[in-house]
Formats: sequence, C-alpha cells, structure tokens
Amino acid sequence: MKQAIKHPDKSLPALGIRQPWAELILRGIKTIEIRSSQTRIRGPIYIYASKKLAKTPHADIAAEKAGLNVEELPRGVLIGTVEIVDSFPVHRKHTISAGVPAQLLKGKFGWKLANPERLQTLIIPDYLPYGVWFYPYLRKKTGVRKK
Repeated sequence: MKQAIKHPDKSLPALGIRQPWAELILRGIKTIEIRSSQTRIRGPIYIYASKKLAKTPHADIAAEKAGLNVEELPRGVLIGTVEIVDSFPVHRKHTISAGVPAQLLKGKFGWKLANPERLQTLIIPDYLPYGVWFYPYLRKKTGVRKK
C-alpha cells in the first residue's frame, strides 16, 4: 500500500466528485470517471470530495458493496490525488469500472484513472469549486496564488 501524501502540490487542478465516488476512486475500485465530454488533461489531479452526496441507487449499491457508510465520508475537502491517463467514449464493457448501469453510459465519455493516493491530512481548499475543474490554491480571475 502506498504511503499517504504529506506535502500537497499547489499547482494541481482539482476535480469535484460526490461521495461515495470520490472514496471509491481513492480505493482503486472506481477506475473510470464518467463525464459528458472528453478531457485533454493527463497526469495527477486532486480529488475534491464535494459537499453534496451522490443520491442515486447505483451510488448506494456501490457504497454498500465496498462496506462504506456514506454519511461518515469526508466532504468539502481535498482527499487525495489520482492520475488521468486516458479519455474515450464509454461502452457497456465499462459499467463495472465506472460503477454505473450500462444505460447511463450512452453518449458519455470515460476518464481512465490510475495511481490513486490519499492525502495524509484532509485539506480545505483556499478557493472552492467554480466549475468542473478548479485550482484549490489559485484564484480563477487573477491567477494570483493565495499566500
């Protein structure tokens, strides 16, 4: 098992993901993130556990299979990093890796994830999400880092 990250890289972008999906990514169970568009981003990103929970039957099933109590999972914080290694149109064969039923994959894209690493300490970002991608230590408008 990998050692938890001690010193965060303040240059990385973050992706907001609702629980239990964020935790399942860090555990290496969910290896494909489903989105409505592809991404050109490759390499490490932060996983930000959104403040809201995923309220879908398939999220509940995935949490139960993994033995997670969703209400106890961290929210509103950076919880780890993962690498995006590919982006592609998803098909029925991706249902297990994505954690969603095949009918929800139609017209969607998968972001292949690898090498999840948990942060040693949960981090409240300096700047909160303002879209799919955000920089937890960088102001969007000015590009000025918070000291």
